[in-house]
Amino acid sequence: GRECIIVDELPYQVNKADMIKKTADLINEKKLEGISMIRDESDRNGMRIVYILKRDAIPNIVINKLYKHTALQSSFSVNNIALVKGRPQLLNVKEMIHYFVEHRHDVVVRRTEFELRKAEERAHILEGLIIASDNIDEVIALIRSSSNGEEAREKLIKRFELSEIQARAIVEMRLRQLTGLEQDKLRNEYNDLIATITDLKDILARKERRMDIIKEELIEIKEKYGDERRSQIEYAGGDLSIEDMIADEQVVITISHAGYIKRTPITEYKTQNRGGVGQKASTTRDEDFLEDIFVGTNHQYMLFFTEKGKCFWMRVYEIPEGSRTSKGRAIQNLINIEQDDNVKAVICTQDIKDEEYINSHYVIMCTKKGVVKKTSLEQYSRPRTNGINAITIREGDTLLEAKLTTGDSHVMLGLKSGKAIRFDEAKTRAMGRNASGVRGIRLADDNDEVIGMVAVNDMDSNILVVSEKGYGKRSSLDDYRETNRGGKGVKTISVTEKTGGLVALKNVTDDDGLMIINKSGVAIRIDVKNLRVMGRATQGVRLINLKGNDSIAAVAKVAQEEDSEINEDGSVADLKSDGMTVAKDDSEE
Repeated sequence: GRECIIVDELPYQVNKADMIKKTADLINEKKLEGISMIRDESDRNGMRIVYILKRDAIPNIVINKLYKHTALQSSFSVNNIALVKGRPQLLNVKEMIHYFVEHRHDVVVRRTEFELRKAEERAHILEGLIIASDNIDEVIALIRSSSNGEEAREKLIKRFELSEIQARAIVEMRLRQLTGLEQDKLRNEYNDLIATITDLKDILARKERRMDIIKEELIEIKEKYGDERRSQIEYAGGDLSIEDMIADEQVVITISHAGYIKRTPITEYKTQNRGGVGQKASTTRDEDFLEDIFVGTNHQYMLFFTEKGKCFWMRVYEIPEGSRTSKGRAIQNLINIEQDDNVKAVICTQDIKDEEYINSHYVIMCTKKGVVKKTSLEQYSRPRTNGINAITIREGDTLLEAKLTTGDSHVMLGLKSGKAIRFDEAKTRAMGRNASGVRGIRLADDNDEVIGMVAVNDMDSNILVVSEKGYGKRSSLDDYRETNRGGKGVKTISVTEKTGGLVALKNVTDDDGLMIINKSGVAIRIDVKNLRVMGRATQGVRLINLKGNDSIAAVAKVAQEEDSEINEDGSVADLKSDGMTVAKDDSEE
């Protein structure tokens, strides 16, 4: 009932026993996880190594880790240095083919020139022999009247206007060549040579003829020596991306007030009922508290926006992983953020290298003083190590939130005083990265500020608000009439001393979960479907019991858990929508 990885072939020069021993050592050292047993089932029928996986292992990730850490995948380097016109040069495949064809062309030209020279030399001799055979009686008489060979050659040259070479060939000619048959052979050979010379001259005159010869010769070599390729040539070669070894799981990213960041698998947080006391979510330093919580997946790209208007770029899996109770890592160690700056917003995008994707999406930002700004995502597709300017922040203001939109969203801003405004995204034109934006909502007084912004695409979604004393509610989006940007907004929650000021504004549906973290580090996770839809002006219900002077630090949406099943040990496992499971005891439900 377990999934297995079966290996029936090893790379060149890899010893099977050594590879199995190395793999076992890596498993014992915890460098290679997910394998529970290795079996060598090789016999006379062939090689067979079976890796039996653990029940919670993901086969593709285990395979890629085997490729990376063991000899199951081996690379053989090729140094493509060749002498090009007498100088060593490093060549790519296209250049190698180009220079190889040039070389073959040079070979064909030189070979043809050689064959033409030899053919012309032979034809020259044959012309002399044919002249001699046509005047055989006179030639014989001339040779017989000569005292030696040198005199005979001179008489022949003078009489028949022959060359030195032709005269020597005639003197050295044997008697059997005087027969009629041999004379016919001379003429046939001469005619064939004339045809060959004409063909060779045509080859030297036309490049396309030479290229056809190169093709024919290569096809002939292929037919003579070509056999089935034993190695597989793949486009990716031996390169292995780190993404292949990291599961694209949903994770919780938390950032503390002092700038400590971590990512934690969402499975570490268990669902509780509304009104529970929560469970310890993070250990913080003295006088520090968790300020932001975000949910994303490992393979997504992340854009970090700071309160000074800077934008930084990172992959989710690059954020150090920590347990639910760990402190995390200082964000200054991960991105080059200034000491007095803080991350205020995070956007998870699919692929900022996809031109079509980045040109069809926008980033909408808002500040605490109610300024909003829309910029094309394409403006953030070329990040720099030291960050790029996302928005010019006016004096006394800071960036609060940034959202990814498709250009046709409805934007909502919520104020600490309990007011909210809703307007169409189209009412905010796209600006450059250095622009400061336009007014989104008018504040009630100098102490008022924006606490949240949402960009809604689904008109059936609800608006959820949470106050600092742990009260919250959700209302229909239709309760908030659409207005022009820059207005005062309408009441979204009754702010009283019991509820405290508004701290969060989210758009939710029944399929969402809710994660709430207090400044003391206590977290609770509840399902949104447990919250009934209320009127816009009510004060809501208690979402979490706060102790003492504690208050809400951050609120984030998470995926809702769906079905349940019974494990072999009798505990309940919640099945996630992405296929992950979270085991929990009945007592903790």
